[in-house]
Amino acid sequence: MKTIDMEKSRQEMRRFQLIKDFRQLDERTRNERVDRYLEVDRQRIIGDHYFARASTECIHLYRDGHFIATVMATQAVNEGIFKFVARRNNIHLGNYCDLLTTLASHGILPQFCLDASKQIWKSFRNDVHHMNPKVIDIDFPKLAKKNIHNLAVVEREVFGGDLVEGRLNPKYPQYWDIQADDTVPVYLRAGI
Repeated sequence: MKTIDMEKSRQEMRRFQLIKDFRQLDERTRNERVDRYLEVDRQRIIGDHYFARASTECIHLYRDGHFIATVMATQAVNEGIFKFVARRNNIHLGNYCDLLTTLASHGILPQFCLDASKQIWKSFRNDVHHMNPKVIDIDFPKLAKKNIHNLAVVEREVFGGDLVEGRLNPKYPQYWDIQADDTVPVYLRAGI
């Protein structure tokens, strides 16, 4: 019985110390996190699709200074969005470069959007995903910032639209799941 009480007491002390440490870390890094969060010009409303939560996590990863994870996550979400775009346009997926060429040749998305996507894809994708030795030379804070901005460009184009009298008027309706009653499931990114 005494051993259980001592273990419980150790756990409570450890918990108290961790709360104190996390509070100090929060206070030390708060201004940097706020600055990074304000840097992200994200699309506030996107379709509630399978990649929506991961896309939002990209923003949180960048905000919290997890730059390698931001790079990896933005690369994955970018590819996911373009696979989604291909499916919604009945285009054979193939490889990523061929897909972008097909989307460009069919005028499905403007070149600036495709260029932003390609920049994410070219951001040391294979080196990062396979943790090749080259990653030691990558400036991850700079790359994460660039990728998060390029992902915002992609999302603003794919999920762009206007609110007209409280209703969503999407630029590309095929990327939204518009219901029979004209409602649309959305993923709303407000707040932090």
